[in-house]
Amino acid sequence: MASININSDINDPFYRYKMPRIIAKVEGKGNGIKTVIVNMPEVAKALSRPPTYTTKFFGCELGAQTQVDLKNDRFIVNGSHDSPRLQQLLDIFIKKFVLCPECHNPETVLSVSQKKQTIGQRCIACGYNGMVDMRHKLTPFIIKNPPDMDPAATPTKASKKEKKKSKKSDKEKDDDRASPEVNTQEQMAAQRASGGIIDAPVIKNHEEEDDEDWGEDFSEDAVKQRMEELSEAAKQMAFTDDLEKTIEERLNIFYHFVKNKINSSEGVVGAMKDIFSEAERLEVKDKATMVLVELLLNNKIILQLKQYKVLFLKFCYENDKAQKYLLGGLEQLVGVHKDDLLPKMPHILKTLYDFDILDEKVLIDWGDKVSKKYVDKKLAEEIHNKSQPFIRWLKEAEEEESDSDEEDEDDENVEVVYSHSGKVGEVKEEKKVEQEEDDFDIDAI
Repeated sequence: MASININSDINDPFYRYKMPRIIAKVEGKGNGIKTVIVNMPEVAKALSRPPTYTTKFFGCELGAQTQVDLKNDRFIVNGSHDSPRLQQLLDIFIKKFVLCPECHNPETVLSVSQKKQTIGQRCIACGYNGMVDMRHKLTPFIIKNPPDMDPAATPTKASKKEKKKSKKSDKEKDDDRASPEVNTQEQMAAQRASGGIIDAPVIKNHEEEDDEDWGEDFSEDAVKQRMEELSEAAKQMAFTDDLEKTIEERLNIFYHFVKNKINSSEGVVGAMKDIFSEAERLEVKDKATMVLVELLLNNKIILQLKQYKVLFLKFCYENDKAQKYLLGGLEQLVGVHKDDLLPKMPHILKTLYDFDILDEKVLIDWGDKVSKKYVDKKLAEEIHNKSQPFIRWLKEAEEEESDSDEEDEDDENVEVVYSHSGKVGEVKEEKKVEQEEDDFDIDAI
């Protein structure tokens, strides 16, 4: 099943928040026609919202009745509705009830106050805390059915009886397990009263009957497996804690992560996927390029860009923000290796452009404006002055391209005439000339 970005405004193929595309199936005929959303549970799970919310939202937007069969996982909207239309409506639901208004990440949690008749929205990623727009028709349904009250989990009368039976059976089992000890104590008391010899009670160890080794397995493979399970659990626990930290702290975590990969046996090239995943996990994908420039590049930048081309492409592909931060990191790098890198700025920018790491528009915008955001103004002006030959070349290439487009448009007005009297293959071109009207003397007519 093809996955798509939860936030439809983001076209990044490496966007971490994905969901399945809606699959709709039309059933019935005439007045009984209905649309079954086949994979609604999977879609709702990706959005961290109950499937009843999305189904009811479709009904509100389409003016149709909805049916929910939780037992068989059937979510139905009356009428005939195709998948693209439902996908468009789902985008509206996501923008209203899933995405954070501040950071636009789908990591929000809804909280319902039935007393105040309000729905709160808290973002785990950025800490945003606000209210949902209460004007939509879906909000009364959410208030009546809060997210923490899953209808499928509501206990029935039968289940309550079963619980009572299970409690009663557990109590009887406990009494049975306790009875041998009680009987033994009564026997010992009777023997003391009669002055008889007290024999030590024989307690039968059922575990001795089992020939299998019931102790914990301390083999090398078993220990390794337990450590991996523990490390995975630790990663899950650290996931939320890291996201609650500031952007500077998260960048520092990413910095040490990349540094460890550089010193590891696999190296940066072998760990590119892990580095990108870590940046996504910490939500520092845009600013991560500055860290990569600092750790991976020095005065031998041209050779190093060839080596790490794929990694930089992974971060910068169709991501203007990451490209701008990369240019900021490059300015800082020039400040460290000024004598070596400042004269090479046109060559460095040309390499980044040829590798498709930096786009033409980003480079021209950067070249038109000197900023003291990353280095002092004097150094920034020197860097831009040295880069101007390449920036001018880019602008001229862009102008030539636009001129060639105009020439192509003119060529469309050229009429090709094939002469029957000429040689085979000879083509004559004649430009269309608008026929000018002759001046007529009305008296001569």
